[in-house]
Amino acid sequence: MSVIDAILLGIIEGFTEFLPISSTGHLIVASEWLGLPQSDINKAFEVIIQLAAILAVIANYKSKFTLRHLDLWKKVMLAFLPIAAIGFLFRHQVKALFSIEIVAVMFIVGGIVFLVVEYFQRDRVAATADVEDVSYRQAMWIGIAQVFALIPGTSRAGSTIIGALLAGLSRKASAEFSFLLALPVMMAASGLDLLKHYAEFSGANLPVLLAGFATAFVTAWLVMKLFIRFLEHFTFVSFGVYRILFGGWLLYLLYSGSLTPVAAAG
Repeated sequence: MSVIDAILLGIIEGFTEFLPISSTGHLIVASEWLGLPQSDINKAFEVIIQLAAILAVIANYKSKFTLRHLDLWKKVMLAFLPIAAIGFLFRHQVKALFSIEIVAVMFIVGGIVFLVVEYFQRDRVAATADVEDVSYRQAMWIGIAQVFALIPGTSRAGSTIIGALLAGLSRKASAEFSFLLALPVMMAASGLDLLKHYAEFSGANLPVLLAGFATAFVTAWLVMKLFIRFLEHFTFVSFGVYRILFGGWLLYLLYSGSLTPVAAAG
């Protein structure tokens, strides 16, 4: 992997991680086109850019990391428990699900779900407009919805945002709770991967890793800010349409032979 490859993948990770469009499918296509195999160093790189995305959340919401917001973090951790338990118990089955075809299908399914939810909630008044006012019951429902993110291509952000909308949160509060909930989920996943691939974090790989880290951090930090502004004026309909189009395109690439039908890693 070159520094240019690292920058491109860092931008894609930072741009897609917190939007409800799944970073998995985009990284699959980008890695395929760049000719990057699923080697240990490339897997270590994925860990690095995910850690950068985690730090972007902390940078954007540093004011939330005080004892005054302890109750909010209790709710975040409650929402984390379902995916932590199911993901651990069925980790081998979940890993076996990773394929480009499943990713593409779930892109389309997720897009349809967004369109349906937005259609039926277009005139609703959100019961919870501020992320600080999320109840423990709402947090649990969001956590249950997040379990669907174990299916490749569903999108962690997408599943949590849908769950939050159905639980009565505003679009802005849904996105912000999804950002905060990413912290324990991504830290758990990245922590395990870090232990597996720590040997790859050598001096020889450092320029590539740093380039990807910096790019992913800046992109994720900026995208989160712009996403919140976007939701102050627009709905999730455009994301639903995009997911359907991208999923259809992935299927076309797969069945036309432009993508290798191998298991997707991560």
